[in-house]
Amino acid sequence: MRPKPYPQSQLLIRLLPAFSAAAACLAVSGCAEVAGYSDESLFPQEVSSICLEMFDNRTFRRGVEYELSDALSKRIEVDTPYKVVSDADLADSVLHGQIVSIAESVLTTEREIGQALEKEVEVQAVVSWKNLKTGRLLIDNRTVTAAATYSAFQNQDFSYASAVAANKLAQKIVELMENNW
Repeated sequence: MRPKPYPQSQLLIRLLPAFSAAAACLAVSGCAEVAGYSDESLFPQEVSSICLEMFDNRTFRRGVEYELSDALSKRIEVDTPYKVVSDADLADSVLHGQIVSIAESVLTTEREIGQALEKEVEVQAVVSWKNLKTGRLLIDNRTVTAAATYSAFQNQDFSYASAVAANKLAQKIVELMENNW
C-alpha cells in the first residue's frame, strides 16, 4: 500500500522549524564574516592620553581658536577613551592644528532692499596628531571643514555661527581620530 502524501500546508508546517534553525545559523555566522562586526574600540589602543595644544589662527577673525580648542577638549573627553592632559611630558600623544580659513557668505537676501537674510560661516582647519611613544603620525596635516548658518532676524550673529561651526569641526576631528576600517 502506498503512503498517503501530505498536503502542502502540513509539509510546510513540519519543515518550518528546520528552515528557521538553518536561517538563524546562516544569519549569525554570515553577519560576523561579511559585515565585519567587532567589539574592538574605534580608537587606537596604544594611546591613552592627549595633550591638546591651542590651535593657531591664521585668519583675521579672533576668538574662534578658543572656541575650537574648548569644544575639541570636551569632545575628546566625552566621545573617546582618551584623557586630555595639559603637560606634553605626561601625555602619550599630542594633537595640534591651525585654523587656516574663516569665510562668511550670504545665503539668501531680501528681494526689495537686498539685505542679507541668512549667512553662513565656514571654518577650515589643518590637524595633526602624533603618538609621542613611537613618533608615528596618527593624523598627518588633514584638512577639516565645518559650516554653520545664522540669521539676524533670529537674533543670531557671527559669534553664534562660529561657535556652532567650531563645535561641528571638533566633532569631525574626533571622527578623524577613529581607526580606519
